[in-house]
Amino acid sequence: MRDPVFLNIGFVCQWQNRCMDQQQRAMKRALSYTRKATPPSWKVHLCNRRAVQRRSGRVDWISYNNCIRNPNVQRSTAAR
Repeated sequence: MRDPVFLNIGFVCQWQNRCMDQQQRAMKRALSYTRKATPPSWKVHLCNRRAVQRRSGRVDWISYNNCIRNPNVQRSTAAR
């Protein structure tokens, strides 16, 4: 239990096996995509903020994967 990523996923999923499998698959897909596609840093930061749960600070990898791959995600007007 020294793997912080596994612990994060376990807490997000409340240790439900199906959810944990989905989170791990989404994490691998998202990391693979960011290595190959190299999205702009603003998009990575935006998707990170969207994927982090408000109270616990834990990352929901499914949300991150969906966000980072979405071509319709736009930079906020305040950041421009």
